[in-house]
Amino acid sequence: MIRNYLKTAFRSLWRNKGYTFINVAGLTTGITVCLIIFIVIRFELSFDAFHPKKDRIYRVMLKNGKGETASSIPAPMPAALKSDVPSLEVAPLFALSDIQIAVPGTNGEVSKRFKEDKGVVYTSPSFFEMFNFPWLAGNPATALKEPNSTVITQAIAEKYFGNWKNAMGKSLNIENGLIVTVTGILANIPTNTDFQFRMVLPYHRTGLSASKDWISINSAHTCYVMLPGNTTAAAIDKQLDVFAKKYRPADNLYSYALQSLGDVHFDSTTLNFSERSISHERIRTLWLIAAFILGIACVNFINLSTAQAVNRSKEIGVRKVLGSNKGQIHLQFLMETFMLVLIAVVMAVGIAGMVLKPVGNMLGITLSLHLLFTPVILLFLLITTLIVTFLAGFYPALVLSGFNPLAALKSRFAAKNTTGISLRRGLVIFQFIIAQVLIIGTLLLIKQLDYFTKTPMGFNSTAVVNVPFRNDSANISKLNYLRNQLLQVKEVSQVSFNSAPPASIGNWWTGIRFNHAVKETDFSIISKWVDTDYLSIYQIQLLAGRNITTTDSIKEFLINETLVKKLGYHDPGEVLHKEIDLWDGFIKGTVVGVVKDFHSESLKEAIAPLFIASRKEVYNQAAIRISTAQLPAAIKNIEKLWAATFPNLIFEYQFTDDQIANFYQEENQLSQLYKTFSLIAIFLSCLGLYGLVSFMTTQRIKEVGIRKVLGASAGSIVYLFSKEFVILIIIAFFMAAPIAWYIMHQWLQHFVYHIDISWWIFVAGGAGSVIIALTTISFKALKAAFTNPVDSLRSE
Repeated sequence: MIRNYLKTAFRSLWRNKGYTFINVAGLTTGITVCLIIFIVIRFELSFDAFHPKKDRIYRVMLKNGKGETASSIPAPMPAALKSDVPSLEVAPLFALSDIQIAVPGTNGEVSKRFKEDKGVVYTSPSFFEMFNFPWLAGNPATALKEPNSTVITQAIAEKYFGNWKNAMGKSLNIENGLIVTVTGILANIPTNTDFQFRMVLPYHRTGLSASKDWISINSAHTCYVMLPGNTTAAAIDKQLDVFAKKYRPADNLYSYALQSLGDVHFDSTTLNFSERSISHERIRTLWLIAAFILGIACVNFINLSTAQAVNRSKEIGVRKVLGSNKGQIHLQFLMETFMLVLIAVVMAVGIAGMVLKPVGNMLGITLSLHLLFTPVILLFLLITTLIVTFLAGFYPALVLSGFNPLAALKSRFAAKNTTGISLRRGLVIFQFIIAQVLIIGTLLLIKQLDYFTKTPMGFNSTAVVNVPFRNDSANISKLNYLRNQLLQVKEVSQVSFNSAPPASIGNWWTGIRFNHAVKETDFSIISKWVDTDYLSIYQIQLLAGRNITTTDSIKEFLINETLVKKLGYHDPGEVLHKEIDLWDGFIKGTVVGVVKDFHSESLKEAIAPLFIASRKEVYNQAAIRISTAQLPAAIKNIEKLWAATFPNLIFEYQFTDDQIANFYQEENQLSQLYKTFSLIAIFLSCLGLYGLVSFMTTQRIKEVGIRKVLGASAGSIVYLFSKEFVILIIIAFFMAAPIAWYIMHQWLQHFVYHIDISWWIFVAGGAGSVIIALTTISFKALKAAFTNPVDSLRSE
């Protein structure tokens, strides 16, 4: 029996190749999207879930009086926490960036040089007690015991020494000052963890534990703890309240709280070690998109199947006359649907395998082919096959099995079932609601990104290139010479040495004592350490006072408008000559000027209070303004001069504009994703329209023939078929517009600076949908209009 069903289904599908191709194309597209989204979500949900002790591991968060949190911690906190709460296992992390590493040769000379932009971290052996990262060589308990030891990953060991087995006991020169010995090799770090280490150094050599500064925080400094098996996070939070009051001033509003390891990857408001996260809201959105895209594909199948029903009416009549009942005919058409879905699933797996890596690159994640061939994916494909078979095949099978055999044999089946026609109209509306929501959302997202890139930041970043360097005493002593040499390069107009560009990720936040106040400010302030040319090169405007001067004994500060207001002043001139005290008198100076507000972070955040001061020992980059007309020559000449001044440093550079653009990497990825989904939704919706127009033209082919005999033009026939669908799309637009407005309004609220939602975006989205739909409809309608009426009326 089953064999007969399969044979009949195959013959039917082969006989109707066009119908089969369109159905398979629609289902394959929908299942492919659903499969890829499932793989992406499953990958994201697996982050750091492989650690056996994950349920006991927490990140320590800094919390202010407003309930806002940060993952950064003060320097002395880990050591104090370990002392005051001995039941906790404490693992501090201090991340480094842009680290240059030299591999000594056999005679002590440098044989290779490398640059690690990220992945170098200081931590303690307790970290490897908490987290399950396999070791290839070395002892996790003792590998970081000595101050000049290091643990590297297999990939780095092979990169530096050719074979990881050759790396143990070898020396590395870190930033031309620190000589370390490889005492351990970690297996390559899994892609589904936020701890993407390359090199691990002993935390105790940082000296952070000796600090007494409980106010300043550094985004590179975080801390993880592991709770005893019988202790709850709520109990530790209470101890942290007592801990905060002990070490922070009584009037300070900051405290500590624990965040479970399972929540770290999904916290989009704070940075983690990999500086990448995904919110639960984004995951829910992806689930909805997958469901809707698959739903559109099923709608297409229903439309095309019911359109094909008229052509198969005689077949159904013959089957019923020969004794087939509704159940058997129902099963027959479900079997056909199953075969189509099975073909679509196989093709979807193949397409997913081809696009998985590009999709991963677009999203900034690593998706490998082995993710496609896991038991969970196979189960997902089985469930998808069954669900799609039922959703797509049930209604068409019900319609086909319900034909009256006498009417079917006389070809009088005309689908007068108004409920069925209403259902098909509803399906078209459903398709275009989804498509138009995606189109409008994409347009708004693109407009917001355009706003981010074109809104002035309050400084001029055009043609300013930043070149990092190691801020040791030897390199710092060369800065004046380097400045003079750079200014002799004809393509260079200005040079400034500083700790960071005006807008940067990972700012240094601190508290201050202002104007001899007894207590520090109850809010943190961004610090920028710069030379006297900083304002000039970035064209930052002074509102009051003067620029700082560079001296070794007198400290001078510039502050921004926001800090003036936070300190309780209205006139910028009122704060001039007031004293600022940093870190209990470690640095003291007076305010000599007030600068106009500029964005020190992305446009997602409000302008923060900020001060600017000169501190030569922390400069770690040169900002160089160059001529854009001679860009390649400028970079080449700077690199040549850099190599002569710092022969032991690898030359790297980045334009300030590119650094600012990196602020919006997540939004750019989202934009690419939405564009892709919008195109897919439109493609599938047009297939659905094609199906319904096919149904109508098949049903009304004789009517079209009569109209042509009576003198109707091709245009009037196209209008006959188009009018109803345009009305349906307009109805869909009026339903989609408020949904799109609500979703995008909520999304825009995540940004302090954002666009206003303009009416023309909705009009553009709706008009685009109508034009695309009309193009699809016209193709089939014109085909019917140009059919010879003699052929369509012959049977009469």
